[in-house]
Amino acid sequence: MADLLRKEFKLALHPTAIIFLALSAMMLIPNYPYYVIFFYTGLAVFFICLSARENNDVVFSMMLPTEKGEIVKARILMAVLLETAQLVIAVPFAVIRQNMDMPGNQAGMDANISLFGLSLIMLGIFNYSFFRAYYKDIKKVGTAFVKASTLVFVYMAIAETCDHAVPFFKNVLDTPDPMYITHKLIVLAVGIAVFVVLTLAVCRKAAESFEGSDIQM
Repeated sequence: MADLLRKEFKLALHPTAIIFLALSAMMLIPNYPYYVIFFYTGLAVFFICLSARENNDVVFSMMLPTEKGEIVKARILMAVLLETAQLVIAVPFAVIRQNMDMPGNQAGMDANISLFGLSLIMLGIFNYSFFRAYYKDIKKVGTAFVKASTLVFVYMAIAETCDHAVPFFKNVLDTPDPMYITHKLIVLAVGIAVFVVLTLAVCRKAAESFEGSDIQM
């Protein structure tokens, strides 16, 4: 797995994945839907898989002494590492945003602990939808991305609507840290759990789909 992961980062990583990590600084933009920042990581994953298709990455990978399921797991693990990096890099910008002398985010959820928990759920949904569809037919990467991004944008719309319409979201979760810290840490824990469960589930399902597919060499 270590060798496959090294191969992913050396040969399959698309330049936009690194560029999009810098977009964590968008946390400093006033009145911006911060969920969009984490959507860019999903866009980077799409570019990685699209570039891999054009460069016959799967054919090369299958020539290596490894199982087809391991190829799937290495790609998903790289996506998880990129998503984790995006979240980690965003933390200091969220802290800076909270300490800036200006009102909270009028467009939706503020840059706080709740945002990261809810964003983890969003990333879990993306991973599950995208990789499940992608490994059913690796040639239809665009179709997989449309399905996943549609679900993500529906999730973002619901989350931002709740921030304006649901009192618990508006008065408890969308507040400066460390207000209601216990509630926010619970949301973060739930977000981590959902992300892990959905990603592990799609690892298994995607590996099964890919192992049963007929790849033309």
